[in-house]
Amino acid sequence: MKFTLIAGPCAIEDRDLAFSIAREVKAICDELDIHYIFKGSYRKANRSRLDSFTGIGDTEALEILRDIGKELNIETITDIHESHEAALAAKYVDHLQIPAFLCRQTELLIAAGETGKGVNIKKGQFLSPEAMKWPVEKVRSTGNQKVWACERGVTFGYSDLIVDATSVARMKDLGVPVIMDCTHSVQKPNRTEGVTGGDPRLIETIALSAIATGADGFFIETHPEPHTAQSDPYTMLELKRLRPILEKCLKIRAALS
Repeated sequence: MKFTLIAGPCAIEDRDLAFSIAREVKAICDELDIHYIFKGSYRKANRSRLDSFTGIGDTEALEILRDIGKELNIETITDIHESHEAALAAKYVDHLQIPAFLCRQTELLIAAGETGKGVNIKKGQFLSPEAMKWPVEKVRSTGNQKVWACERGVTFGYSDLIVDATSVARMKDLGVPVIMDCTHSVQKPNRTEGVTGGDPRLIETIALSAIATGADGFFIETHPEPHTAQSDPYTMLELKRLRPILEKCLKIRAALS
């Protein structure tokens, strides 16, 4: 199976930025022979503060995702938060993503599965790897077998996450590709400021650990200048750091094959 990279900005902020990121990541993936899927949230529904950025408008953002897919000939993915969004988003993108907090929402999973699109399910910060069996089965119950399980850390106290190095191997026993979310795993959520923090220095550490334990792909939110981003500025990977991390990880994967 070719290694997969799901990568792009946290949210679609504007057309030029989204295309710029997509082009640069595509060039890297083409050179390294990685299966690339462009990611961008068309709407950010799960923000802590009322005044947080939630998007530029559903239709405008979805059209940007559609155009990136068509003009650059790459696959695309976006998050959905409620069951009625599945059919709408599926008209514009190739895959749908279920946020970690919503991985137990039966109607959402069923709606995503019924679109026939690939479904990437983020593992809830409160679930064991084995418990991901049930969200996967909900999607599969629709006849849709295009399901991935995505690790993104486990809640530790009120404002930290930890990643269990055994999680990837344990989720692979479910018979689905396992994706490692290397950026949300370094989050420091629930801060009193109402803005999620993080430590992006550790993204490479998470990636190296995951590739060594058999991850089939990475999820990495990336931006040329993360500190200017309107969503998740403290956890996104600076775009210029992406290639060196991927090159190092692919060497480990080759050595293990």
